[in-house]
Amino acid sequence: MDVPTWIQKIADFVWGPYGLVPLLLLTGLYLTLRLRGFQFRALWHSLYLAFVVRREPGAEGDISHFQALMTALAATVGTGNIAGVATAIALGGPGALFWMWMTGLVGMATKYSEALLSVRYRITNERGEQAGGPMYYLSRAVGGPIGRGLGTLFALFAAIAAFGIGNMVQSNSVADALRHSFGVPMWVSGVAIATMTAAVILGGVRSIGRFTSFFVPLMILTYMGGAFFILWLHLDRIPEALAAILTGAFQGTAAVGGFAGAAVNQAVRWGVARGIFSNESGLGSAGIAAAAAQTREPVRQAMVSMTQTFIDTIVVCSMTGLVILTTGAWDTGLNGAPLSQEAFRRGLPGEWGHMIVSLSLAMFAFSTILGWSYYGEKSVEYLFGVRAVVPYRVLFVLAAFFGTIRSLTFVWTLSDIMNGLMALPNLVGLLWLSREIVRETRSYVARYGWTARPVAALDPDDPR
Repeated sequence: MDVPTWIQKIADFVWGPYGLVPLLLLTGLYLTLRLRGFQFRALWHSLYLAFVVRREPGAEGDISHFQALMTALAATVGTGNIAGVATAIALGGPGALFWMWMTGLVGMATKYSEALLSVRYRITNERGEQAGGPMYYLSRAVGGPIGRGLGTLFALFAAIAAFGIGNMVQSNSVADALRHSFGVPMWVSGVAIATMTAAVILGGVRSIGRFTSFFVPLMILTYMGGAFFILWLHLDRIPEALAAILTGAFQGTAAVGGFAGAAVNQAVRWGVARGIFSNESGLGSAGIAAAAAQTREPVRQAMVSMTQTFIDTIVVCSMTGLVILTTGAWDTGLNGAPLSQEAFRRGLPGEWGHMIVSLSLAMFAFSTILGWSYYGEKSVEYLFGVRAVVPYRVLFVLAAFFGTIRSLTFVWTLSDIMNGLMALPNLVGLLWLSREIVRETRSYVARYGWTARPVAALDPDDPR
């Protein structure tokens, strides 16, 4: 189905340089200043909590810190880490990667704030499970008709986006990658994707958390293993690539090879836009997963959650960008996923490079389906109650199949708009409640410090 011109114009504006992108970036910068760079000071302790401590015994919640992080990463680490980075470099030059980094660094403050409020204002539903996210802190903390209205809008936009950009578009990407690389018919992939999705999501968030805690590290390590190997082979070119990134960020990049050249404003535009699209900081979605975590301290889970943006943008996107630059593929005139595939093809012998990118695209897209299934489920639950959850899961599984056998141009564009519009009510809530975010953060630091006895601090019998 073709996309009506007016819908495409709305999508271009929402994700354009005068729409959502500057609002998200400026909100992240504002929160960074209000929190006095908390995300930088707390980063190593946050990684410690996520990957070493991992859980709080006896705390209220459905899944561990680590499982909540992996569920959020499942939705965030997606095709944007492969195709999105390549698009940014192809259109904005090497300097675009620098602005992706900047977007990720300030986006950590946004992600931290979303998670803190989501845990702070979560509720226990009729089934004894935790439910939280922007719709809850908007309705409960902002309050009144405005807060309830904003919460409903967020949940509505998220529910629509979950079926489109979080499901059908992703299943289509998986099936297409498998068809091009291995000749698997689209409908066969559709049956497999729907079956695997059902096996994971019908068991609820605990099932999703168990699966993603195994699958997400595996898919990231598989992709990064190939990227690290290429960078090791091109170690002598890394300084040149870093110099090109810094130069291009502030001076632009001259035309070379198949690259048409890019001014500084293009590097900023594409770096910021693709960075936000990749890490989703400010959209509010990751707070839904954070609210399910077992924790007694909203700040603690918020610190774990902000590492999601660090891993997504500073780590995974950087690997993609450096591979594209060190192999010399960036000036071929290619764009998107084909550019990343060409870079890996040049960097690895035989068909290994092409296969790693294709398999990574498939795994990243499938993980996005799992993460967004939970976001959509909680949004539908907020709108219609817990009785709507089981029918929603069944429809979500069916949508995963139909996404592989239908043309999705219209679905992609419409859900892309809904995905962006989620941010508007969420940003209102973050700015409205920024004073509370700062107050909660200072209270936590005053009580626990940074790294003093971190394991003891998780003990429910600890006097602190």
